[in-house]
Amino acid sequence: MSNKMSKSSSLNKVFADLPVTIFEAMSQAARDNNAINLGQGFPDDPGPEDIRRAAAEASLNGYNQYPSMMGLPELRQAIATHYGHWHGLKLDPMSEVMVTSGGTEALTSAILAVVQPGDEVVCFQPVYDSYLPIIRQAGGIPRLVRLEPPHWRLNEDMLKSVFNSKTKAVLFNNPLNPSAVVYPREDLELLARYCQEFDVIAICDEVWEHVTFDEHEHIPLITIPGMRDRTIKVGSAGKIFSLTGWKIGFVCAAPPLLRVAAKVHQFLTFTTAPNLQAAVAYGLGKSDDYFLSMRKDLTRSRDRLTKGLESLGFPVLKSQGTYFLTVDLSPLGLNESDTEFCWRIVKDYKVAAIPVSAFYEQDPVTSVVRFCFAKKDETLDTALERLSDAVRGRKR
Repeated sequence: MSNKMSKSSSLNKVFADLPVTIFEAMSQAARDNNAINLGQGFPDDPGPEDIRRAAAEASLNGYNQYPSMMGLPELRQAIATHYGHWHGLKLDPMSEVMVTSGGTEALTSAILAVVQPGDEVVCFQPVYDSYLPIIRQAGGIPRLVRLEPPHWRLNEDMLKSVFNSKTKAVLFNNPLNPSAVVYPREDLELLARYCQEFDVIAICDEVWEHVTFDEHEHIPLITIPGMRDRTIKVGSAGKIFSLTGWKIGFVCAAPPLLRVAAKVHQFLTFTTAPNLQAAVAYGLGKSDDYFLSMRKDLTRSRDRLTKGLESLGFPVLKSQGTYFLTVDLSPLGLNESDTEFCWRIVKDYKVAAIPVSAFYEQDPVTSVVRFCFAKKDETLDTALERLSDAVRGRKR
């Protein structure tokens, strides 16, 4: 018995000491309280029927054995063509594009390919929860930068405080989840300057690249001058097509970077379901109208939830992209943190949200709450009805 205890106590602390994620905790609370889940980022729509039919057809009549580790050639070509069309990014599909089992695996492959023990990696808080454990598993040292509401922008001072001769990589999420910012060229050029000055590789989490609003343009960092050969770009079909359960990710990088990321991918998942890859290849070839219509529909849902929350007295920060909008509670005088607010509304008002402080490891912003608006109108309307007294009820 003592030997078993001794061995279990020596399990990998990078993962053994991780708490239950706030996403899992709030989703469980939503289930326990029969609440509407506006916390986790998934739509309640089944996704485009023609793409789902393409997957079914490929499963019934296509190849169902191991596909190429790097991804179906037709999908790799579709990814290269798609990014060439939308961003003017010229990629060799055979040496600069890889398919992974989701964006998180793509990011993991990129981090483990780049980071060695002792390397410093710049990360911007609020930070997606998978980044830091994988950096630490690789032996890297995260250097955290604190972004703040309402604009969440980069500036010279914050980059100057963390970039140094030990900096190996920077992880950059754009559009940024959870704060729903689409970074302008000015910020990208600033970050690119520091990457080049300190010879740093940029790992870019761009899974929300097609989910942008109000004429905000997503600009891949890899397209900024000087960044083509030092950037690993990560995308996600799940986010592009609202098919989050499919877990199809993209990695795009210059051959020296991609070759090593591919070797990591080989020992993580090796390959990805071929029928889903074939369907994504079909989807990426859809006309511009599909992607613009998708943004229009999500804009309408964003505006519906924004106007409803504002009518209830919530100060909403404008969402420029992603499935999310945020509310800054600080002007309300509620005398509770974002985490306390989220637990209160899931129990008392049957609506789940996510506290943005959960995306910080140190010095968190504790007044901002994230809501997912990628839901049907009736779901949003019911959530708003339930929240009608959430502000006044606390002030009494």
